[in-house]
Amino acid sequence: MSAVIFIAQRFGRSNYGNRFARFINRFSLAGIVLGVAALIVVGSVMNGFEQQLKDRILGVVPQLSVLPNEGMALSDWQPLAASLPTLPQQTALLPQVLSAGVVQHQGQLKPIFIQGVFAEHPDSAVQLDPLRRQLQLGSFQALQPGSYQLLLGQQLATELSVWPGDRIRLVAAAGGTYTPFGLVPSQRQFTVAGIIAMQSEADAQLVVMHGVDAARLLRLGDDQITALRYFFSDPFAALKGQQQLDSALAGAYRSESWRQRYGELFDAVALEKTMISLMLGLIIAVAAFNIVSALMMMIQDKRADIAILQTMGLRRSSLYWIFVLNGLRNGIVGGLLGCGLGIAVALGINDLLWAFGVRTDFTASGGLPVLLVPQQIVLIVVTAMLLTLLATLYPAWRASRILPAEALRYE
Repeated sequence: MSAVIFIAQRFGRSNYGNRFARFINRFSLAGIVLGVAALIVVGSVMNGFEQQLKDRILGVVPQLSVLPNEGMALSDWQPLAASLPTLPQQTALLPQVLSAGVVQHQGQLKPIFIQGVFAEHPDSAVQLDPLRRQLQLGSFQALQPGSYQLLLGQQLATELSVWPGDRIRLVAAAGGTYTPFGLVPSQRQFTVAGIIAMQSEADAQLVVMHGVDAARLLRLGDDQITALRYFFSDPFAALKGQQQLDSALAGAYRSESWRQRYGELFDAVALEKTMISLMLGLIIAVAAFNIVSALMMMIQDKRADIAILQTMGLRRSSLYWIFVLNGLRNGIVGGLLGCGLGIAVALGINDLLWAFGVRTDFTASGGLPVLLVPQQIVLIVVTAMLLTLLATLYPAWRASRILPAEALRYE
């Protein structure tokens, strides 16, 4: 095997012979480097955008909720919470008061999603800490039972032209009462205590208040809630957890995940990632299969050398591995160089774009988000090497089939 490796290196480093074959060989190496680097950079940026969506949308909206099948109130919810299973990657199970509604201010009406939170719950930090980090104006301490104060999403506050201290009227979709004059919706005036900027479409409908105030708005008791809400370290784990939860729920309750409202958005992001990865992967495939041309030219150029090696006793299997290793070297070198280049560019992509005058301040973080996933990088590099290995199999087989008598007939 040491002789096979030595001859493969000599053939690969040879400076004589077909110059066009050497050009094709180096061109394929460059293609693998650029393809791997581009796939790592684009994949890391797409991962960053997906993570931002998960944090700024799925970190605010209910990830997985347990709701009653009939009515909207859970009266004796503590025993129910104790009986629910602990799901994989679960970080908290919190009581919530949730409802759709409408906010009215100075003749404007906007649809909203009301979230009643209980800051006194031992695990409430899982839900409230992200909101506190994104609080732009006002104070979180104002959300006390009976204060009738609330927090608004930045986009919603901008559309209504309200600031902390302004009073607005909330009309809940549930909790209305029937009178001789028809259905009278449940409504109440609230004071804006603060403005939250999650930098996502959730800002257009986000309304957060204390759970007791939300329950009173819906004409529920102070000890009643509308849902038990699961939180996960990875919001995507809610989809698998929902299957386990459904099997444990009795007939009086049902589950609802974020997919009902935002499934299409994340499906579109996943499809976009797949299509971009496929297109960039084709670059690696084209570069890898250019090795076929380079190896076939090298074999044709070295027919006499191959024949002499055979007459000296080199077996066909050894000849086969000589050209497999010769072609695979491009995949290994190109994959490793592309990996290093891709990681370096991904980490410094914002500085590079700013150096070329490309503005990236349209994002909330002031630059393109980058998230390097080690498993994804390893998969890209290994795939490039496997494609290169696949491209070497046929030329190597052709080289092992060369007959010494035919190759040396006119030498």
